[in-house]
Amino acid sequence: MYKSLEELCKHETEQGKPFWKIVQEDDCRERGISADKAYEQMREMYRAMKAADENYDAKLKSASGLVGTEGEKMKNAREAGNLLCGDFIGIVMEKALKTSESNACMKRIVAAPTAGSCGVVPAVFLSLQEEKGYSEEQMVEALYVAAGIGGVIANRAFLAGAAGGCQAEIGSASAMAAGGVVHLLGGNAAQIANAAALALKNLLGLACDPVAGLVEVPCVKRNVMGAVNALTSADLTMAGIISKIPPDEVIDAMRSIGRSMSEDIRETGKGGLAGTPTGVEIRERMSHSLS
Repeated sequence: MYKSLEELCKHETEQGKPFWKIVQEDDCRERGISADKAYEQMREMYRAMKAADENYDAKLKSASGLVGTEGEKMKNAREAGNLLCGDFIGIVMEKALKTSESNACMKRIVAAPTAGSCGVVPAVFLSLQEEKGYSEEQMVEALYVAAGIGGVIANRAFLAGAAGGCQAEIGSASAMAAGGVVHLLGGNAAQIANAAALALKNLLGLACDPVAGLVEVPCVKRNVMGAVNALTSADLTMAGIISKIPPDEVIDAMRSIGRSMSEDIRETGKGGLAGTPTGVEIRERMSHSLS
């Protein structure tokens, strides 16, 4: 697994292979499998993302009752023409909610890179495929790009909220999605890395503060933010706007910030929103209901 995005960019230039193919070949070497087998596994993951969206249950709520039905509300608002963001971004928000709610409701999702951030990549990729008509093969390539970015982040920093706050989960997912979008738009490795850097920069310092210790509030709505952030970062990149801080240094900054965070805002359910009067009341109410 690569330890820097700079190295991936260098290999694209030297080998004349696209970013996604370099990532795939590295994965095959690491796991000792053929390119065909690896590709089919990635294809199945993309199809699982599609299935999670298609099998969304508009009536289902999580066991806590804190989340559920909101993806359907967003769909209704979009179809009624009530969204300032327009139809396409409305679809992205809708899919992010649906996938994240499905996770909280114990349905099948793809952790991309984590269960708490599972709505970002599928919301962006599925919506873009519907909008632009990309083939499934192109979407699988984009998933490889996303995986390559996630692998570098995992190597240089962390992906778990318990280790680095929500910047490590939603931030990483947003960076992964942004890079995948740039690939679909015809960008090269340097542009892919730049989009990832812009997306991650926007979410540096984001706390992981789940109310009652559940991956529900505010996690589900943060998937919406991460998805939209990925698209704006891709647009900025394709417009020629470059991050003044190199991509790998942005990842290193995320690691440094995560290590500086109090454990109260690293998935313990103690600080941040979880520590507000309402957050504490919800936790105590749920604790009493289980006792």
